[in-house]
Amino acid sequence: MRILIAGGTGYLGTALRGRLERSGHEITTLTRHEPGPGQIRWAPGHSPLGVEVVENADVVINVTGSSLLGNPHSSAYARQLFQSRVDTTRTLADAIARSERRPALLAGNGTSWYGDHGDELVTETGDSRGDALLTRVTREWQAATEPAVDAGARVCILRTAPVFGRGSTVATVLGRLFKLGLGGRVASGRQYFPLVAIHDWVEAVAGLTTDDQTSGPVNLTIPEPTTNAEFTTTLARLLHRPAVLPVPAPAVRLAAGPMAPELLNSIRLRPEALLRSGFEFRHSTVEAVLRSCFGH
Repeated sequence: MRILIAGGTGYLGTALRGRLERSGHEITTLTRHEPGPGQIRWAPGHSPLGVEVVENADVVINVTGSSLLGNPHSSAYARQLFQSRVDTTRTLADAIARSERRPALLAGNGTSWYGDHGDELVTETGDSRGDALLTRVTREWQAATEPAVDAGARVCILRTAPVFGRGSTVATVLGRLFKLGLGGRVASGRQYFPLVAIHDWVEAVAGLTTDDQTSGPVNLTIPEPTTNAEFTTTLARLLHRPAVLPVPAPAVRLAAGPMAPELLNSIRLRPEALLRSGFEFRHSTVEAVLRSCFGH
């Protein structure tokens, strides 16, 4: 298959590109910089993408997005969160809608779309709640795919949980904190915390490139939900470090500002679409995911 990837040089994109290339797919990546072999230059948010770019693809994958690390109190930070995700997705969806072949679109997104659901078990049919920063970002991110959906293309919304793997941002940051003995549950620790291993994320997305029967939202998270307290206890045990410094909710709100709901909200999420398609997770529990990062 011929696959076009936006965000192909980031952590997720690099792992996915390698997996697809090993399977014999022909990969082209989009870049904002001077293009090299196998690359095409684009300027999302500034100029439309030529129809011929997507006409040559069977599947278009967008995994672009600015880093979540930064100053959450900064308006520039929030603006970049929106633009790097929404503009890129809309540019691709518009090009697909104008094309005749209408390739499938696998559009990056996040589990923050759901907002706080407490202990309720949530699948892809769940609703979106609240107005937290990342919840609003993910809503606009998904809405940006509508031109492709309306044109009849197959569109999958990749509602991705924090991805854990060696070298991933979340694993690196949390690993350093816990190794310094600064790890601890957040607030009560009873809030559910979705996560997924890089291996399973890559395999699931690679499978979706050829799965013509699956479209719409797809939750990319472990099938056995875990709480923040369970996550904290497991990581501390694997790293042989104490985890006795709980972070009070008021401190989280003060430090993280508009990003605090990402730590305090509870999403007990199940990857129903993937399980229904027959996908088998290699790392289905929090312990398995964390061992894939920090095990010896």
